[in-house]
Amino acid sequence: MTYTRTSFHFKKRYIIYSLIFLYIVMCQSCMTMRFSNKETTKFFGASQTRFQDKTIVFDGYKIHYVETGMMQNPTLFFIHGSPGSWNAFKEYLADTLLLKKYRMIAIDRPGFGYSDFGDAQNLGVQSKRIAAFIRKIDNKKPIILVGHSYGGPVVAQLAVDNPAWYKRLVILSGSLDPKAENSEKWRTVVKALPLRYLIPGALRPANDELWWLKQDLIALKPELKKITCDVTIIHGTKDALVPYSNVAFMKKMLVNAKSIDTITIEKANHFIPWSHYDIVRNELLNLH
Repeated sequence: MTYTRTSFHFKKRYIIYSLIFLYIVMCQSCMTMRFSNKETTKFFGASQTRFQDKTIVFDGYKIHYVETGMMQNPTLFFIHGSPGSWNAFKEYLADTLLLKKYRMIAIDRPGFGYSDFGDAQNLGVQSKRIAAFIRKIDNKKPIILVGHSYGGPVVAQLAVDNPAWYKRLVILSGSLDPKAENSEKWRTVVKALPLRYLIPGALRPANDELWWLKQDLIALKPELKKITCDVTIIHGTKDALVPYSNVAFMKKMLVNAKSIDTITIEKANHFIPWSHYDIVRNELLNLH
């Protein structure tokens, strides 16, 4: 049997189209950066830590979270960066010292993990949805918000929207200064169809919310004076992703905070919750 040039080109195109289709399918399923229930059970089982792995459904959206510790204790409420999910803080949720002092909750932010994965939201919407979740799980004890990276502006927005709810903010490598945010115009290109569907997993909602971040921070800046609780800022001097200059910005803008404690980690990069675990954990233990 002989093949004509036409049939050869047809088969070549068919293979290319099939490969593109398979790549798009893989993009939707890979790099989700989330734990399955089986992985969660295995992780906490190793330390025999009791946990709850739940999802609360609201009108039109849902929030997934993992909880450890005793219900009657004050709450450490962890909010991850971009991209990410609750398991960014899994070691903290299993820490024996923290477990004695706190009830701990780590959520999947809207658009990540199992909280409507892929459906990114801006700071204002995220704050409203997370606040509704906090009302739902409130145990009438003090709440300490802990936010890393993009989680920093999220906890700040939460405290602006409901100043009386929170005892303290702990901002780890937090990005709050709009001037320190690059415009990153290339994100516009990858946000557009069909390129956005070529971005793998959790990187797609991350790209969406990071594109909105600068304008969100511009809107948030004059509102920061509404924050009246205690604030702890922990930041590394060699943070290449979120400049250390954010520390000075926060100290300048949080004029009505009850107190501001700053912990500078010399030569530390952006990933201090893991690279400097003991420093962060000990600060959480020493909060009053």
